[in-house]
Amino acid sequence: METETRMRVNENGRVVIPASFRKALGINVGDEVVLRIEDDELRITTVRRRIQRAQESVRRYVKPGESLVDELIAERREAAKHE
Repeated sequence: METETRMRVNENGRVVIPASFRKALGINVGDEVVLRIEDDELRITTVRRRIQRAQESVRRYVKPGESLVDELIAERREAAKHE
C-alpha cells in the first residue's frame, strides 16, 4: 500500500482521499472524520478510531472486572441522596 501521494486542492478547497488510503484507514462513505493540524501537518482520522484510542488509554488505569459505569452510577445515586 502507498503511504504517501500527491494531490491537488480544487477550487473549493477539497482534496480527494484515494481509495487505497480510505481502505487502509477504514474510512467508509458517510463516516465522520477528524482533521487536526499537528507539527504543521494535516492529520485525518475517524471518530471511531479516536474513541478506540481513548478507550485503550483508559483501560490502562482500570482494573480487570472493574466497571467505571457502575462506579459513576453509584456516585450519582449518593449525590442525589444529598440533594
